[in-house]
Amino acid sequence: MKRISFITALFSFSTLPLWWSRLREEVKSRTTTGFKVNKGEGRYHGSLTLRGVNSNILKVKISGKDTDGDLAIFEQTSLSQGRGTPLHVHYLQDEIFSIIEGDYLFRVGEVNYEMSAGDLIFLPRNVPHAWTQRSLTGKMSGYSATRRKT
Repeated sequence: MKRISFITALFSFSTLPLWWSRLREEVKSRTTTGFKVNKGEGRYHGSLTLRGVNSNILKVKISGKDTDGDLAIFEQTSLSQGRGTPLHVHYLQDEIFSIIEGDYLFRVGEVNYEMSAGDLIFLPRNVPHAWTQRSLTGKMSGYSATRRKT
């Protein structure tokens, strides 16, 4: 066996306990029991008031902490008419938004979608997207699913 191959193999095996320990931690961090999040509440942080592009109220209903990063669900109360999220891309996650109240304009790739209460939109990963709140107030639920790197 060549020396470099031996050293590489030795290094690979020496990191195995660290890798296994991390994997066990990830499995331990996933919620193993059901839970309820009451109306008007967030799971861990209560309500988060966003202070940036918009001043909306975010309630995380199911966190990536609950699902080991596989899924997150949030509810957003929109208080920023004429504003929203700038055009951006998620490389590892799809998003779904369900409009509960109000009117929004979503851009997905090159296509614009007028959205109102009861409408649902799918935003695939790797596709630029943005939204703007058109009504005075609004509310929507967001769902984010992540594909694991392999």
